[in-house]
Amino acid sequence: MRQTDFLVIGSGIAGLTYALKIANQFPDKKVLVVTKASADETNTKYAQGGVAVVNDLAHDSFEKHIEDTLIAGDGLCNEHVVEIVVKEGPERVQEIINWGAQFDKESDGDYKRGKEGGHSEFRILHHKDVTGKEMERAMIDAVNKQKNIEFVKHCFVVEIITQHHLGYLVTKATPDIECYGVYVFNLETNKIEIIRSTLTLFATGGNGQVYRTTTNPSVATGDGVAMVYRAKGRIENMEFIQFHPTALYEPGIRGQAFLITEAVRGDGGILRNNKGEAFMEKYDARKDLAPRDIVARAIDSEMKKSGTEHVWLDCRHFNKEKFIEHFPNIYEKCLSIGIDITKNMIPVSPAAHYSCGGIKTDEWGRSSIKYLYAAGECASTGLHGANRLASNSLLEAMVFAHRCFLDGKEKYEQILKQESKVMALPEWNAKGTSEPKEMILITQSLKELQQVMSDYVGIVRNDIRLQRAMRRLDLLWEETEQLYQASTVSPQLLELRNMISVGYLIVKGATFRKESRGLHYNTDYPEKSKLVQNIVL
Repeated sequence: MRQTDFLVIGSGIAGLTYALKIANQFPDKKVLVVTKASADETNTKYAQGGVAVVNDLAHDSFEKHIEDTLIAGDGLCNEHVVEIVVKEGPERVQEIINWGAQFDKESDGDYKRGKEGGHSEFRILHHKDVTGKEMERAMIDAVNKQKNIEFVKHCFVVEIITQHHLGYLVTKATPDIECYGVYVFNLETNKIEIIRSTLTLFATGGNGQVYRTTTNPSVATGDGVAMVYRAKGRIENMEFIQFHPTALYEPGIRGQAFLITEAVRGDGGILRNNKGEAFMEKYDARKDLAPRDIVARAIDSEMKKSGTEHVWLDCRHFNKEKFIEHFPNIYEKCLSIGIDITKNMIPVSPAAHYSCGGIKTDEWGRSSIKYLYAAGECASTGLHGANRLASNSLLEAMVFAHRCFLDGKEKYEQILKQESKVMALPEWNAKGTSEPKEMILITQSLKELQQVMSDYVGIVRNDIRLQRAMRRLDLLWEETEQLYQASTVSPQLLELRNMISVGYLIVKGATFRKESRGLHYNTDYPEKSKLVQNIVL
């Protein structure tokens, strides 16, 4: 059993920001960062576009950024949280600059600022087209200099340890459910171990792998959300899955698709259908820079009308040198598959990109489970509402990691003053289990899950599709639980189990929402309801 003062699950921008701050505050205390892959394999790493922040008050304002966020969120944003993130954002961005992150600058030394869908001003700071990778690099460098932070790589968190594991009945109605730590599957020793912690932060990222095609890396399997739900914590607004309108279309590609950042359209890229027509003006006055939910539905509509699997993004009118300067990664990727952006249009189609819902938190990042915080994409803070405004996610992660740190610091100091209670935590019970005889039982179920979610619970939904999805998920859950009870654990089985839980939560939320709002569009309820509510499960 490991013992730590502060436990961080996940090594993206949210987890590392919190770890660095808490380690600086308590230099004699231990901070453990657990990741199931390498330290930098996170959703943060794949964020291309940038971070939205108001740091040019001569041309922008907090009020404009707040208004843009509220409009994108389609009536479901928590206005107080939006104000917190927008107004505290500049200080957090300056911190990561101080830690070494480099954003592109003009010749006069001012920052280059991009514009993306839903933004009324140029306010997106970026590093070429690999902003997230640059921010992740700077954070890992800063964390590695901190002597009291330890990385535990290739370790898969299995469950949150609560009173349930001490023999008590824990339900959704149980007051003061407490987190004592986690069970982890150590991939190097092939054993399940206990990590006991005083305070725990979940920064486990997104769940895009639930769908057949996603911009998310293979690690984005919704583990944190699924574990909190099983521990009887509160989950919110899971039906709001943002599909990025422009993932690079490559025939036969499943899993992670290459992202064509929205900043390309911000710089003047034009979406065209199979006839070569610019179609976005038919759907929204903001054309190609409408919010993502509108653009994704428009592309979906054009694809269905023509029976094609993609539309086109036209960049042929761009200055080649400027395109390469801003988007070198995209230029090289397109060239590698035979697309010269000066001569050819880029085939694009929507792909699952971001989960606006997740572990329900308050304005300090506290979940409904005591001593457990959540930040980043796995959390539902109230910022995004029914649809995330482009490039608000990195900002939210940094602001809420800081707020988790502030509250955690205070909470930890209170705990130190209390009489210490050391309780025995039970070892993992694997009695009666054996190695699964056929991996096909896991891999085929995963394919079925992704097929069901993509075909029935995608950009456009209806009640019949949702009912079919739920029936199929019920069967997948039953089969997988039987396999889980009988088998020794493996990363593949744990991820499948978590993804089925997340799929269930997405479908359940979508079924309860009898309206179309933001990222949730149901053809049986095409209008918005007058009752504006969050779906809490």
